[in-house]
This record gives sequence, structure tokens and C-alpha cells, in this order.
Amino acid sequence: SLGRECGTPRSGPPRPQGPQARCALGRRCTVSEKCRCPGWTMTPPRNVVKIAIQMRDAIPQLIQLDQAKPLAAVLKEVCDAWSLTHSERYALQFADGHRRYITENNRAEIKNGSILCLSTAPDLEAEQLFGGLQSDSREGRREALRHLVPLASDMTFAREVISRNGLQRLGTIIEDGDDLGEVLALSLRAFLELMEHGVVSWETLSIPFVRKVVCYVNMNLMDASVPPLALGLLESVTLSSPALGQLVKSEVPLDRLLVHLQVMNQQLQTKAMALLTALLQGASPVERKHMLDYLWQRNLRQFIYKNIIHSAAPMGDEMAHHLYVLQALTLGLLEPRMRTPLDPYSQEQREQLQVLRQAAFEVEGESSGTGLSADRRRSLCAREFRKLGFSNSNPAQDLERVPPGLLALDNMLYFSRNAPSAYSRFVLENSSREDKHECPFARGSIQLTVLLCELLHVGEPCSETAQDFSPMFFGQDQSFHELFCVGIQLLNKTWKEMRATQEDFDKVMQVVREQLARTLALKPTSLELFRTKVNALTYGEVLRLRQTERLHQEGTLAPPILELREKLKPELMGLIRQQRLLRLCEGTLFRKISSRRRQDKLWFCCLSPNHKLLQYGDMEEGASPPTLESLPEQLPVADMRALLTGKDCPHVREKGSGKQNKDLYELAFSISYDRGEEEAYLNFIAPSKREFYLWTDGLSALLGSPMSSEQTRLDLEQLLTMETKLRLLELENVPIPEQPPPVPPPPTNFNFCYDCSIAEP
Repeated sequence: SLGRECGTPRSGPPRPQGPQARCALGRRCTVSEKCRCPGWTMTPPRNVVKIAIQMRDAIPQLIQLDQAKPLAAVLKEVCDAWSLTHSERYALQFADGHRRYITENNRAEIKNGSILCLSTAPDLEAEQLFGGLQSDSREGRREALRHLVPLASDMTFAREVISRNGLQRLGTIIEDGDDLGEVLALSLRAFLELMEHGVVSWETLSIPFVRKVVCYVNMNLMDASVPPLALGLLESVTLSSPALGQLVKSEVPLDRLLVHLQVMNQQLQTKAMALLTALLQGASPVERKHMLDYLWQRNLRQFIYKNIIHSAAPMGDEMAHHLYVLQALTLGLLEPRMRTPLDPYSQEQREQLQVLRQAAFEVEGESSGTGLSADRRRSLCAREFRKLGFSNSNPAQDLERVPPGLLALDNMLYFSRNAPSAYSRFVLENSSREDKHECPFARGSIQLTVLLCELLHVGEPCSETAQDFSPMFFGQDQSFHELFCVGIQLLNKTWKEMRATQEDFDKVMQVVREQLARTLALKPTSLELFRTKVNALTYGEVLRLRQTERLHQEGTLAPPILELREKLKPELMGLIRQQRLLRLCEGTLFRKISSRRRQDKLWFCCLSPNHKLLQYGDMEEGASPPTLESLPEQLPVADMRALLTGKDCPHVREKGSGKQNKDLYELAFSISYDRGEEEAYLNFIAPSKREFYLWTDGLSALLGSPMSSEQTRLDLEQLLTMETKLRLLELENVPIPEQPPPVPPPPTNFNFCYDCSIAEP
């Protein structure tokens, strides 16, 4: 750049390298060194991107676009390169995707390697296409619409079309309806694309226009692409304009939407479902209930379950969202009952409570024919309501809580009427338990109803993007109440598994919540499948899943961590073996068990320090541990043959299976050894389960067998966890990859050369 030949030195002292110039080898070279340094390059400015611009029948240009330069100046340079005059008549577009026009607002989206194309300016393009829309020739209008539709999604172009009354012209073509084929379909598509920009409000549409679009929904003989577009337009009208939405609701019969849903066309089904959910959202609660009741009577639920959810074709995201909305609106019908507390002065609600009580208990006095005094009757009812699990003798006080309000009473009545045997078994089974161990039916039902309302988002507004619907909801009538019936029996089952008391009620409900949430997340397709899966998710399984998830969060189950744990196991098992043998060397005091009864005699056994002898002998209770020299009996470890535990021990077999001996099975172990030519046994009854584990592990280690006790497993897990955390202290907050990084391939040759004559600056 200074006009010198390579290697020509500059006069005067060398000037330092500027901040933008850096050698590819990382050096900062002086100006005279640039000519000799093979790695010197000039870093391009950050606001310059390298792009390609193409034009039909022309060689593409590769340019460096300066984002700081005005777009008009860039266009002028591009046009000059192709010898094009009047650069204001041209514009740049993205060559891929929706071919959006480049403006000063979106030019930052141009990145290195982007491909642009030079096209007609949006105002000239809009003027030309608008002229085509006004053509008397049907073919001319069709050609203009074909060019308009792909450009209508661009905001810049849409504003130009709308400013030239393009929407009114499209509306006229749609209202005329001269061509029910491609022209009408293209007109509806272009109209929808232009309206989606929000430049013009949907409320400005005329009533005749909306009624004409309704006609296209209700007609049969037309192009197959027209009804989905008309349904999509009416959906937008219904969601955006309450007044026009009422017009659509009155003009489009629900039966017509059901007809469209039954056509095996996914696009048509999706748009029909979209309009249906839009009409339901715009209706009042009373109207919505009438509409849903009518749709269920027409077997819409069964059709959705069989032909949409279980269709051979995969379900689209839009249909999944509309099914979510339909589920949410249907469950929303429960909200008034959920928000209404029980009225203690309502005769109907008092009678419902009495029906609930009578379904569980025989009515004393009435069943035997003898009369009861009013005080006796009130006392009897209060006691039975207590047995039902109400916290108060007056159940109205329990049901004043909102939520769940009357919805909890509805659930309890549904359970008692539709599963009477399960209801009676639940109540009577818990009535026979101790007071602190009984599972309260009413209290559990109230809390379970609140839990289901939270899990199913009853009463919450619909999300605009959610797709989380439950297929089971469409496979079952009264799905909420049926889900409650499964949940209340699950509560009783989990209560027994946890051996819970009244103080554990909240803890049990947390487990039940987790069981229901995990099973609902699996999206079972039927209630029976849900029941099977949720009953298989026992309390023990929940604890196991919690432990697994905790380990995943800590990164303990990552493949590299698992590999590290496997490498640490032999060393830690050796540590556990050493601890077990040391415990045997310390010795333990055992009680002697005769063949007839338990005696008070004690004996002491320990392992010699050299691990070659078991030494044992009798001792008195309360005496200090004996020394090795004072123990008269010895058993060489070399003579030991096998270790026996539980019912295999001879001293347990001899006692039979008496009830008083069953507690000894879990603590008994024996050593078989050679005594001359005979086999003899040294029998033990451990004083505790822990001592049993320690001694059986130690004896297994002496015999060369694996230590397989539960205590060994727990000790090994604890040691592995601690050792792994210590090893990973330096990697805290560093993500550990699932797989090791790939080893790069070797170089093509090993003829490496380094020029030592080039000194580092």
C-alpha cells in the first residue's frame, strides 16, 4: 500500500502496528515487518459484511456491504455495476425464505454469507399488481394474485398495497364470487396475509363481506382449498371483533362445523376446530355450556378421540393447541361449582350430605324400625360424619373452603354413586383403624379436588400457545369425576404404603400429587391405562425417582461420572473390607441360645490381629471384654468352609417355625468348619441388625466371598458420593460433556518446520 517492493525497508524508525492490524500468527508487526511476515492480515471493520447479490440473467456480484452506508447509496453502486439506471426503481430482497425487502429497519439481519437479489421496488411492484387486480380479464387477475400472495407477508410491500386500496379490491373480488376456484382461493389467502400485519383492524370489515365468507363455509360445491381459508378468516374475525363474532356465531351452524371436522382433510379439520374454539371462547358461560352439551350429544368427543387423536397421520401443532383450548373450556365449566361454598341453609345440599353419609353407614333406628330422639339422631350423624373424615361435626364448615367449594361434594357423591363398593370399602376400612392411622375420606377428597384443579388448570385462562392436552380427556365422559375416583383410591393405597398417621396428611398429599402429575405427563390415552400406570407408581418408586433425579441434577449419572465411580469401587470396597475385619478384631458379645429356650449366658468372639483365628469363650454379664489370651476356644480361619444365614442355620432349623423364633431368623448366622472328619458349626445370634451385617460381611471377606449386605451397599454409595465430590471440586460449575471430545485425525505428514530466523517481537 506504500508502493514498495516486498522487503524494501522504510526510512526512519519503524512505526508501531495500528489497533486494527494484526498478524495471523498473533504478532503485532511494525510497518517494515509487514512485508516479511507471512501471517499479516488486516481485520475488516465490524460493520462490513461479505454478501452475494444476484439478478436474473446477470452474473452475481460479491461485495462487501458497509452497514453504515445508506441503503440508497448501496443500491446505486449495485445498479452501476450492472449498468442499470434509475436505482430508485430497484430494491434488495432476501433470496431465500419469504423474500422480504431490505429496509433500513431490518438491514441488521444481513449476515456474512447472505444471498440477496435485486428486484423491483415495492411501490412499483404494488402499483403494477394493483393494476392487474383491476383487470377485466380473469386470467389477468389470476396472474396478479399469483404474484401478490408470496409478497403479501412482507410488511413493506403490504403497506404499499394497502395504501393503494388493495384490500378493498380483494374484498370486491371475494364478494363477487365469480370464480369459486383458484381466483377465490388466492384472493382469500392474500386478504388474510395483508390483514395479519395489523395495519387495518378486523372490525372495519363490512357485514355483507363477512356473510359472503360465511356462505363459502356453508357451501359444498367449490374448490377444496377455499373452505379452510374461509374458516381461517372467520376465526380471525371472531377473535378480533365481538360484534362480528356474534354474526359468525349466528350464521355458521355447529352442525356445519361438525361436517367439516368429519372430512378426512387435516387442514380443513384444523381450521374447523379453530373456528369452533374461537366461537366457544367468544360465548358467554351459559351459551358455552349449551354449545358444549350439544357438541357432546353429537358425539364430537368420540370423533376427536377416534379420528383425530388416533389418526394414522401425525397431529399438527395447531390442532394440538385447539384441542388444549377445547379441553380447558370444558373443564372451565367446573369453575362456578369450584368457586361456590356450601350453603348450610340449602335443603338440597343438606340432603346431598345425608345421602353421602347413608351410602357409607346403616342408619341406626331407621333400619331396625325403632325411633330415635332428635338429640340421639344429631349425635349419631355427627359421629358418622367424623368417621367419613370431616374435620368438623358439621360438614358444612369443611366445604366452606373455596376452592374447591361444591366441586368436592360433587366428586364425593359421584364416587359413592358410581363406585359404591369402593366407597364403602374405603370408609369402613379406615373406620376400623386406630384414630391416628385412619385415612380421612372427606378431608382427602377436598384436598384431592384442589390438587386436580391445579394440575388440570381449572378456571385458568387459556394460553395462546400451549399444546398440553390430555388424550384421556376425550376418551372418557365425566373425565374429571372419573379421575377423582382413581385419585381417591390411590390416596388410600399410598396412605397404607407410607403407614401414615394424621400428622402425615400433607406429606401423603405431596406424594399423591407427584404420582398424578408424573402419570398425567405420560399422556395416557385412556382412563384404564392411567389407572394402571398410576397404581404402578408406588411410594417406593416415587422415592427411587426422586433419588435418580437428584443424582441427575448433581451430574452423578453422567457417563464420565459413572466411569469414575466404577474405577473408584475396588479401592473403596477394600476400605470397607478393612473396616469389617477391624470390627471383627474388636469382638462382639453374643447370647447363647439353647435348643429349648433362650438362656442368659453370654459368650464373646473376636478375630485375631493376624486374621488367622476366631477366638471365643464364655463370660459373665457386665464383665469387661476379655483379652485374647483368656479366650479358651479357637477356630482356624483355614478350617472354615461356608457361611450360613437365616433359616439355613442349624440352630434355627432345630427350633422349628414357632412364632417366638421368627424374630431370630434375620439375626442368625453360622460358620461350618471341619472338625476332624466331621462337619461342625459355630452358631451366632447377632444382638442387632447392624452387627449381623458387619459380622456376615467380615466372615465373607475371610472366606473370599463378596460382601453383599445392605449395609455394604449403603456404605459404598456414601463413600462413592463423597469421593466423587472431592475429585470434582476443581470442576465446579464446569459442564461435563456426555461423551468425550473426539480425537482429531493425525496430520497428513509429520514434516514440521519452524523458521527460527523470525524472531518474536
